[in-house]
Amino acid sequence: MNPKIILIHPPVAKPAEPPAGIAKLSSCLKAYNINHQVIDANLEGILYLTQNTAQNNTAADRWTLRAVKNLQRNLAVLRNIATYSNKSMYQRVVSDVNRLLKIAGKARGIDLSLADYHDGKLTPVKSSDLICAAEKYQDNPFYPYLETRLTDALKEGPEIIGFSLNYLSQALCTFAMVGFIKSINPRQKIILGGSLATSWVKLGARSDIFNGLVDEMVAGAGEQKLLELLEIKNERINYPPNYEDFFGNQYFAPGIILPYSSSRGCYWHNCAFCPEKSEENPYLPLPVSQALEELQVLTRQTNPALIHILDNAISPALLKALTQQPPGAPWYGFTRVTNHLADDDFCLALKKSGCVMLKLGIESGDQEVLDRLNKGIDLPTVSAVLKSLKKAGIATYVYLLFGTPPESREDAMKTLDFVCQNHDYIDFLNLAIFNLPSGSIEAQSLVTQDFYEGDLSLYKSFQHPQGWHRPVVRNFLENTFKRHPVVAPIVQRTPDFFTSNHAPFFVLNKNY
Repeated sequence: MNPKIILIHPPVAKPAEPPAGIAKLSSCLKAYNINHQVIDANLEGILYLTQNTAQNNTAADRWTLRAVKNLQRNLAVLRNIATYSNKSMYQRVVSDVNRLLKIAGKARGIDLSLADYHDGKLTPVKSSDLICAAEKYQDNPFYPYLETRLTDALKEGPEIIGFSLNYLSQALCTFAMVGFIKSINPRQKIILGGSLATSWVKLGARSDIFNGLVDEMVAGAGEQKLLELLEIKNERINYPPNYEDFFGNQYFAPGIILPYSSSRGCYWHNCAFCPEKSEENPYLPLPVSQALEELQVLTRQTNPALIHILDNAISPALLKALTQQPPGAPWYGFTRVTNHLADDDFCLALKKSGCVMLKLGIESGDQEVLDRLNKGIDLPTVSAVLKSLKKAGIATYVYLLFGTPPESREDAMKTLDFVCQNHDYIDFLNLAIFNLPSGSIEAQSLVTQDFYEGDLSLYKSFQHPQGWHRPVVRNFLENTFKRHPVVAPIVQRTPDFFTSNHAPFFVLNKNY
């Protein structure tokens, strides 16, 4: 029977794990026995391009020849847990695989990698450029793949094709695929969903902005909208993800990574300049008992090497429940710094539940900056949490944010001092430069300009009150912060391209 719906996860995103959003949509459709197909075009496209480049390579430099010769071996090595006990081997293998993508992109004027996609002529924040990407789909480096894959899919005669667009790095490829589909069947119904599409809608994008290409743009969860289009009355609120159509795929990881979300939005919802707040996204958690049951069922079904809890911040209630009912596999996720994580016994219980690593949004090592950002955390507690987690054997992936409006260079130096004082308890670092969300209430008190020249930009640039502008911040990070002898070894631990998605495997192999 031909599928009524095809759901597509487009390039480019890190190909380490299956797409959680489409897995939930698939679960919803299965609940109503709706025939459908899921396509991870990101994973398939990346594999196609690397293999195609290897088969048709004409370059003669040693690096490329090595990457071509060892491609299949390198892919197998990335899927072997033993690799994650040897950082230098890992770096070489990832670098070689990425080399082939780089060559494939360069042939079309694209800066392409395992984690990103940059077009020198088109920007994903300008609707006219996205329309151009659709019109000139043959210029996309994934065109040789999508021509074959989508032609075959369209033969099935689907009623609806849905794209899950979550990252800017996916936008131009998404529209190239849409353009190709419309060139074959101009009447094909196209639905655009995902977190990036949601942000566009929430920030006021016109409903007809992609008229003739996209029939519907969906904000938020797409299950209800799909059922409405199929004229089916929805009787449920939540559909646990169903990954059975994905786990035959060979992701770039040593075993199955199971993505799972127990909530939408953020339970704290008070941070200044937060996109969740400016887009008015509500916090919608599942009952803790339901989340635990779903996790345990999914773990039994998939036997994952790792569980990735996707919540913006895992709630204290769920963390406590996980210590009492472990999911049955190693797990990691993002959480806020709270007092219970400063309790040695609680952290030991988390470790016993399978917790491998926690990502912590600390943002700054200056208390006044934290207070003005409404982070709701204090630095003595942060230090205590880092020590308790280290004592329990749980790795920490610390997120720091530089260039926020209340921060000065002196404050950034305090952050450097804080990291130096706590370096023994920090395993990985994510160092980011602040972007000002376009819809942020706090932006009204700043002198702003368009961050990008585009009608779909999620951010604005601003005149920093203390002259701590992006180029200066970037220079500080590259030439002062990262080069500090205490910080440099932490920065160097970051897994190339895959960052936090692969970091837990190094922790499991005690090589970090």
